[in-house]
Amino acid sequence: MFNRLKEDIACVKDRDPAARSSLEVWLLYPGLRAIRSHRKANWCYRHNLPFLARWISQRTARKTGIEIHPGATIGKRFFIDHGTGVVIGETAEIGDDVTLYQGVTLGGTGKDTGKRHPTIGNRVMIGSGAKVLGPFKVGDNTNIAAGAVVLEEIPPNSTAVGVPARVVKRDGVRVDDLDQVHVPDPVKQEIERLEERIKELEQKL
Repeated sequence: MFNRLKEDIACVKDRDPAARSSLEVWLLYPGLRAIRSHRKANWCYRHNLPFLARWISQRTARKTGIEIHPGATIGKRFFIDHGTGVVIGETAEIGDDVTLYQGVTLGGTGKDTGKRHPTIGNRVMIGSGAKVLGPFKVGDNTNIAAGAVVLEEIPPNSTAVGVPARVVKRDGVRVDDLDQVHVPDPVKQEIERLEERIKELEQKL
């Protein structure tokens, strides 16, 4: 248990340049607190103590702003940076060395039963505000851009951006001219399509 805590603190110090000391990370980082509480809740969940598991997880959510369902499976060296607004669903599975930023949701679409939430591979980074929704896999060594909405499987060694998310880089090679700054606005695109349709109808009249 102590070794696991040391590993958790070390991964925060390694990935967050603002972390000044192990004591600061241990006492003041909500992401670390949420992960430590999740391990207790998950133990209760796996040992048929669902009420106690949810009590621990909901109490932690109130204190940290991070809601992790006790049924979620989380690997080693998991780092939630800042953390406010992070939501992780019951059947989500997270590999080792994963980093999430604030506002990330690993959720479901409401259309699935059983396995409803995503499986996140090893060494994945998910940017702030990103939503990964559905029972598919995000491959190892993948980066999901801030604000992206991922609705289908992402292959390993990829970078995905946009709404809905598209793979723009794979194995270090660009496969699309889209980037994190010039993300298309789906509302704007729909308005433009409607304007074109109106023009067509006006011409017919």
